Amino acid sequence: MPNRLIHEQSLYLLQHAHNPVDWYPWGDEAFQKAQKENKPVIISIGYAACHWCHVMERESFEDATVAAFMNKHFINIKVDREEHPEVDHLYMDAVQAIAGNGGWPLNVFVTPERIPFYGGTYFPPRPMYQRLSWLQLLQQMVHVWNDRPQEVQAQSEQMIRYLQNASNIGFQPTNSTTTKKLFDTIAIQLLQQSDTVDGGFGAAPKFPHTMAIQYLLEHFQYTGNADSLKQACLSLDKMAAGGIYDQLGGGFARYSTDAQWLVPHFEKMLYDNALLIGVYSTAYRLSPQERYKQVITETIAFIDRELTDTSGLCYSALDADSEGEEGKFYTWDWEQWKAAEWPREADEILRQYWGVTPQGNWEGTNILHVATDASTLAHTHQKATENLMDIIEKAKEKLHAIRQQRVRPATDDKCLLSWNAMLNTAWIQAAKALQDDTYLQKAQTHIDSMLTHFEKEGVLYHVWKNGSANIPANLDDYALLIQALVQVGWATGNTSYLQKAAAYSETVQKEFVQQNGVLFYFTSVKNKAIPIRKIELYDGSHPSANSLMAHNLFLLGMCMGKSNWIEHAQHLLQQLQPATEKYGLSFAYWAILLQRNYYQWKTVVVSGTDASPVMKELEAIALPHVVLLKWVENNSKIPLVESKDFSNETSIFVCSDGVCYPSVKDVATAKKYL
Repeated sequence: MPNRLIHEQSLYLLQHAHNPVDWYPWGDEAFQKAQKENKPVIISIGYAACHWCHVMERESFEDATVAAFMNKHFINIKVDREEHPEVDHLYMDAVQAIAGNGGWPLNVFVTPERIPFYGGTYFPPRPMYQRLSWLQLLQQMVHVWNDRPQEVQAQSEQMIRYLQNASNIGFQPTNSTTTKKLFDTIAIQLLQQSDTVDGGFGAAPKFPHTMAIQYLLEHFQYTGNADSLKQACLSLDKMAAGGIYDQLGGGFARYSTDAQWLVPHFEKMLYDNALLIGVYSTAYRLSPQERYKQVITETIAFIDRELTDTSGLCYSALDADSEGEEGKFYTWDWEQWKAAEWPREADEILRQYWGVTPQGNWEGTNILHVATDASTLAHTHQKATENLMDIIEKAKEKLHAIRQQRVRPATDDKCLLSWNAMLNTAWIQAAKALQDDTYLQKAQTHIDSMLTHFEKEGVLYHVWKNGSANIPANLDDYALLIQALVQVGWATGNTSYLQKAAAYSETVQKEFVQQNGVLFYFTSVKNKAIPIRKIELYDGSHPSANSLMAHNLFLLGMCMGKSNWIEHAQHLLQQLQPATEKYGLSFAYWAILLQRNYYQWKTVVVSGTDASPVMKELEAIALPHVVLLKWVENNSKIPLVESKDFSNETSIFVCSDGVCYPSVKDVATAKKYL
């Protein structure tokens, strides 16, 4: 008999729909039942591509004895963290305070009033790893709930105060002046945390930290600091050569379990790949290496092929597991390799290139990675590099075709507004870097699809699947969609996108802004389902919603003539400057914005019959604080262009910090104002 989750859309919830646990989805029904029966609530949070979530399900949630105990003594709620990030953020903060660490699966014990009093991550079926078994913990929680209710009350009261204080962040602007030294300090700090041999930051496990790499790339653009460029490119080179990058099908796994980027956690997330497309695009503009272009095009092709719905929206993720084993779809044992029947010389070249051996490099199998670069191999085998690469490319096609016959990892086929918007911005960045309008057209078609599917009667929703949108949008949904609308509007000259972005920004100001403050809550004032509204400031695996809104307010403030929005953005930067200077890796997107703001935002409007080629020429040289708008005649006007005198003759209008310079006719002259 399936449980209540059988009626849900989320793949993660459906994966648990046949557990003997009497799971509820997130909602009022479960908490009302808990209040009526005076039972504690278990909130178990994970996501479809989570390996250890699957492990705990098999070990505990599919166990009839464990399930019977859970059903008798608890009300049990299963949450997809990607459907409900606001729930995940709140209870992750609580567990990190209780246990000192967090992760998924996230298992939290809460009162019927939704206040956490205990929690942790993975619990084994038997005592091990210096942890109680899941059943032992359940028994302990029942004892505490029934026999020591005063402890539960005290712990929940202490926790609610902690969570309230954590989210009650006051406005404390710095009194110090922003100088160039600040950005050198942040760069030095990032370089000190860098791995100068294998790239990236810190030791294993290694995450891409794309925003920190982006900061170093931009720091080089502004200062010419060769160390910043060298470390950023080293990180990108090592990732592209590692097992974290799918050498056959393109696209990146979420992180590497080792310091050399060889052994990934094999799940592939849409947001990671979107951010990586963006940072490789920046790198290609600064250092136009063919490998960077290949990574961009292959990763976009992977998303087109494996993560795109017929609606035009994109799915969330691919699982790490297939046939119950992590990485099985992607790895090659010796027999599988030999079955491809390589010619002798090609076999030797390919094994040296991808590091394939009979014993393997991971659990008896081979994770393909670039073990020896092509130019070295070409010299060794006395071949032209072009001829050797031809052998490799043909082998990639062959191996990829063989791999496609395997049992595929599950696809988490829900479409998230925030992650789709992130991808849309990445396409714009790729279009500019590669000077390829195909990606610009993809972005415009895609954003129209987002507006069609995620918006109903003027309301934005977070999730779309199987023809319907649900769960009201959070701040990151709004912020990332606004960012994408601005980028598409600037790139195409279609100012209706900019007007739409401004309208959504007005909604954010009304529904998300902190009372008597400048920061934004993650959830709308209309969301009454969680007891604490969190303020997200850290730039973790992707930019924080507040740093994204600061960026949006700068760009839209200039575009729409709203000085109060620019002032709001300035206040946000002032508040975060001390933390950014001290913890650059955790506030990397804030650091990016601080640096761009220091060099003064500039707007460039290009008009005339030759606007498109002039735009491309400017895109090739423009610095990050410069935004370019292609003016299209007969378009609805916005404040930025209302007073400008347009004609068929090419004109370039540059404005900066309330000052507009005389229009010029050529890029060389315009560069003087940039």
